[in-house]
Amino acid sequence: MSSKRVIVALIALLSISTATAQTDSIFVSGRDSIPYKYTPITTDSNKDTASTEATDKASIEADTLNGKKPKKMNFFRRFYRYFAESATDKTFEKRFDVTFIGGPSYSESASLGLGLYAAGLYRIDRSNRKIAPSNVSLYFNITIIGRYTIGIEGNNIFKDDKHRLTYDIGFRSQPSYFWGLGYNAAMGNRPVEYRCDKQQIRLTYLYRIFKNAFIGAQINFDNLYSATGRNIPELMRGYLNERQGVGIDNVRTDYLSTALSLSLEYDSRDFIPNPSRGIYISLSESIRPKGLGDVGKTMWSTKVIVDYYKKLWKGCVLALDLYGEFNSKGTPWVFYAKMGGSSRMRGFYDGRFNDRNMITFQAELRQNIWRRIGATVWGGAGNVFQSFDTFRWDQTMPNYGIGLRWEFKKRVNIRIDYGFGMKDNYGRMIHSFMFQINEAF
Repeated sequence: MSSKRVIVALIALLSISTATAQTDSIFVSGRDSIPYKYTPITTDSNKDTASTEATDKASIEADTLNGKKPKKMNFFRRFYRYFAESATDKTFEKRFDVTFIGGPSYSESASLGLGLYAAGLYRIDRSNRKIAPSNVSLYFNITIIGRYTIGIEGNNIFKDDKHRLTYDIGFRSQPSYFWGLGYNAAMGNRPVEYRCDKQQIRLTYLYRIFKNAFIGAQINFDNLYSATGRNIPELMRGYLNERQGVGIDNVRTDYLSTALSLSLEYDSRDFIPNPSRGIYISLSESIRPKGLGDVGKTMWSTKVIVDYYKKLWKGCVLALDLYGEFNSKGTPWVFYAKMGGSSRMRGFYDGRFNDRNMITFQAELRQNIWRRIGATVWGGAGNVFQSFDTFRWDQTMPNYGIGLRWEFKKRVNIRIDYGFGMKDNYGRMIHSFMFQINEAF
């Protein structure tokens, strides 16, 4: 493709936002209301799309009357219309509304790569307009350092929101780094490079017991493989041996495990992947039975999530997130709480800081800037620790950053985040750049 066509394509992509103005509509039933845009409501986006369709139809009819063969839309016009229509809710017209997007990606841990994303919206109960649609996201990414990820995640909302099925299935393989276990190791040790492979399947069923309150069960299957036997670097063996108190020959980096969980949830969010209002509280207790894996022992884990969302002014949402993860004594290092990644403590290398327990907090402002373009700024803190007896406030780490958002599907964002942590013992700033789909929380 010539440089001229590339420039035209980029201009067309940026022009999409003009065709999809973000005018909120409110559906009211009794005392309940939900801010959501539906296809039957006339919006600027619909007007532009309808105008484009009318123009195309008139052109075809004119060519037909003049005895000419109707002209097909060129690539750029189809490209423009495809994304111009993508942010319109069509779930009342179509059984499944899906949009694909692909392009380059980059992060500090994964390097330069190529990603393909898809977002789909659908409704099982299309007669109830008060309920947000179900959603599904697919992702695939491969990078020049040999990292690949592929997965699917989503939330299936049944009739009248009486039942929910949440799923997250992913496969990942990548070169990774290991600093050791705990705060001091992550701050001062030289990293050891190894390869990490992970396959995970998580299925959660929720049943509504009363308004916004759910009780549920979850099964979580994990297959973690890093390096085994002679392939484990001696320095990595030393780190594991020092903390876990096992012999060098007993150090393992591969595990197969199944977790069974019970959970209680309160969820008044208006749209799960990108809430603009509501509260989400989740308490989950998990057990990894000895007989459902090769760990050799039974382990316990507790997770607590408290999220809050509120509109502050036009186009601005305040989002708060408190997260806690606590694992039983004797839990192998691969199941430790890991700080960093694309959701919490963004900017920290995923898994650099890890320990049996972790607590994090973050506050984020999400501001719509123009049409489908938005920006975010966030700040937070986190701490990893072996037990509450060893918890130290001076080991609490800061986290802050900025982000750019583009709504490529109705209330489903492509996000670019640049997060910062702090300087390690060698004076190097901890930071990371991320390209992801859906909000961090």
